[in-house]
Amino acid sequence: MIQLQSEIEGKRAYFGIVKDLFDLNGCSFCSNFDYHQGKFDAVLWREGGETIYLRVPINVLEGALDHSNAYIEFGTPYIIKHVVNIGLDYDKHSLLTGTTGITQFQEPVDKDGNIRDKSRWELAGEQKINQILNSIDTLLSS
Repeated sequence: MIQLQSEIEGKRAYFGIVKDLFDLNGCSFCSNFDYHQGKFDAVLWREGGETIYLRVPINVLEGALDHSNAYIEFGTPYIIKHVVNIGLDYDKHSLLTGTTGITQFQEPVDKDGNIRDKSRWELAGEQKINQILNSIDTLLSS
């Protein structure tokens, strides 16, 4: 994991507006959130079973994340690499999982894989954050 120093950290906004801006900038809101915190992800690179993400965490100050009027604050963004098994899952639970639908996706083989060429990904993450900040500034000045 590579933490990034960014002007987005500590900024506050309403979730509904921010979610739309992140969507427009190619980022997705992670579905594994709770009502008081969550994160936005942007895929910086993907090849085979390896993906490098920019992740921007958020904390709710007022309200809950199931409402667009939740007031949020951004945390420290970071770069993370996930490595997944792109083949079939033949463990002892795979048949049960396929027939019951209890677990749809495999866990990453490595949730925090080794990131090579860190300066490259720091720069890519900073550029994506700046793109998002420019969108926020443009919206606020309109």
